[in-house]
Amino acid sequence: MDIRIGISDSPREIDLELPEGTTQEQFIESLEASISSGSSIVWIQDKKGHRLGVFVSKLAYVEVGATKEDRRVGFGAP
Repeated sequence: MDIRIGISDSPREIDLELPEGTTQEQFIESLEASISSGSSIVWIQDKKGHRLGVFVSKLAYVEVGATKEDRRVGFGAP
């Protein structure tokens, strides 16, 4: 499952692929639990085992189930 995280004051997004077997509901519940517990950092582990920490105060948005689209370059017709 792919997720996209927007960080405030940053023009780039963070794209992650979560481990197999992780459902959207599990991810959302764990994210909400860490935010509501008063934690200042949310830790997310990706498919390769890397851990990413994001300050809760800098979260702009989280898109769950984002699909990766091929970016087109040039002036060709779609």
